[in-house]
Amino acid sequence: MLNRRLFLLGSAGLLAASRAGAAGLTLRVMTSGAFTAPYRELIAPYEAASGNKLESAFGASMGAAPDAIPQRMSRGEPADILVMARSALDEMVRLGHVRPGSQVDLVESRIAMAVRTGTPHPRIGTVEEFRQAMLDARSIGYSASASGVYIETELFRDLGIADRVMPKARRVMSERVGSVVARGELDVGFQQVSELLPIPGIEIVGPLPGPLQRATVFSAGICTRSENPESALELIRFFNTPAAREVSRRAGLDPV
Repeated sequence: MLNRRLFLLGSAGLLAASRAGAAGLTLRVMTSGAFTAPYRELIAPYEAASGNKLESAFGASMGAAPDAIPQRMSRGEPADILVMARSALDEMVRLGHVRPGSQVDLVESRIAMAVRTGTPHPRIGTVEEFRQAMLDARSIGYSASASGVYIETELFRDLGIADRVMPKARRVMSERVGSVVARGELDVGFQQVSELLPIPGIEIVGPLPGPLQRATVFSAGICTRSENPESALELIRFFNTPAAREVSRRAGLDPV
C-alpha cells in the first residue's frame, strides 16, 4: 500500500472539503474492471483524507451480464460516480444517467495475452506471429467488455481468421478471463493488462503487437441522481492526484 501520508499531503482539495463540512458522506462508486485494481488501493487513502466513505460496485462497461454497469443503471441502482470505458460513459450521458460535461478521462488501458502458469508462451511479437498463434491455439478467451468487443468484432476479422478462430473462442461473462485461464479451461486469454496482473496462476505473454493494439480510455462521470455532486467531483480529482496516478501505473495503466 502506498504510504498514506503521501496521499494526505497531496490531497489538499479533499482536506479543504472536509473542513468545509463536506465530510462524513457515503459516495457510491461503480467501476469497471480495468480501473478496479487501483481503485481498491485508493479507497483507504481517500477515506482517510476526506472523512467520507465509499460504497463500491463492480461490473463491465458494456454487455448484458446482470452485473454490467449499464444493466445496473437500467435497474435503477444508486450511484454517485461511474468509472467506465469512455465510449460507454458517453452512452450513459446520452441515456440520462450521467451529467453532461462531468466526464473526466483517467487512464488508458491496453490489452495483453495470458496463459496458464508453466505452459509455453506463444510468439506474438509481430502481426504474423500473433495470427499464427491464434490459429494454433486450441481455445481462446476474451472479456465481455471493451477489449473483448474489439477482439470479437474487429481484431480477428481484420486478420482474416474470424471464421477459423471464433468457433473455438469464448466470451467470458462476469469473471476475469485470467481466472478461467488459470483453471486450465482456456489455452490463451485476452483482457486489459490491469485485469490480468492480479490473477494468480497465469503468466502474461505480452501485449498485442503494436499495429493490433487497442488502447481504451477509462473515464469517470457524475451520476445525474447523485445527491453529493461536489464531493463526487472531489473524488474524481483525487483519482488524478500524482500519488493516485502512480498507483494506476503500478496496476498496468497509463494515466491520461
